[in-house]
Amino acid sequence: MANLLDQLKKVTIPVADTGDIAAIQKFTPRDATTNPSLITIAAQMPEYQDIVDDTLKGAIESLGSDATEADVVTLAFDRLAVSFGLKILEIIPGRVSTEVDARLSFDTKATVTKGREIIAQYKAAGISKDRILIKIASTWEGIQAAAILEKEGISCNLTLLFGIHQAIACAENNITLISPFVGRILDWYKKDTGRDSYEAVEDPGVVSVTEIYNYYKKFGFKTEVMGASFRNLGEITELAGSDLLTISPALLAELQATEGELPRKLDPVKAATMNIKKISVDKATFEKMHAENRMATDKLAEGIAGFEKALVELEALLASRLSKITAEA
Repeated sequence: MANLLDQLKKVTIPVADTGDIAAIQKFTPRDATTNPSLITIAAQMPEYQDIVDDTLKGAIESLGSDATEADVVTLAFDRLAVSFGLKILEIIPGRVSTEVDARLSFDTKATVTKGREIIAQYKAAGISKDRILIKIASTWEGIQAAAILEKEGISCNLTLLFGIHQAIACAENNITLISPFVGRILDWYKKDTGRDSYEAVEDPGVVSVTEIYNYYKKFGFKTEVMGASFRNLGEITELAGSDLLTISPALLAELQATEGELPRKLDPVKAATMNIKKISVDKATFEKMHAENRMATDKLAEGIAGFEKALVELEALLASRLSKITAEA
């Protein structure tokens, strides 16, 4: 009997959710995705100090000897996620998601500018834009920024997605891919209800992604659904059939080590026959639905704050590392 990971690959594209290059080499996914927290963790691992140091040295070279330490750190910070992305792209055959600074999540113009800058960095390194997904938080402003980038041929991955209103707005704006967060939804419901656990089939995160998937397939939207942020194996197996699933190395290893039957749970043919009401989401509808969804409101704000904190930690790490490089020089 085949392991669960091999069976999952027959109906879903597994994506490695990590900045750990060794883990990506081990599981050979088609695609990979990172976020500020994952990059910050990877940047502190001894085996990736060369990537951090080379990025800092490249920033020094670009700015010249008169540059302040603050200027060097700022430029290196802008480049580090791309540096990791380039290493990842040496391993995988598909796409890597690189995230826009979470502090720009409510600024459409700045997000568009940053997305273009990320693509330009990859282009300068010889990587075509069809191998990159610009990762943006699913605020209304972020979705509008992604819509602009998509019209320019820049594919986007909308993250921190917790509600059907966010998903529909993305689909209606022709976004390439969304990353609805399964585990974080579960976390919220466990805290809100006082329950210790949920069966996988009734897991609120699983229910949410299933609803989004069925809605997309029912109405023929081309936006891909990539479930993310998993807490356990059951959440993954209940979403077998999703377009993609981005999975941590620990859960990829568990899937690989587990044998058993893995039936397809999400099916576009079945979704097409479902009785689902179609709605349109403009800005007013988005804001109304978001305000009425306590979970989505809480988790989007919390997610952005968490990524912002990770970015501050990363800046401090780069400043510390730059001091050592300067002292050694």
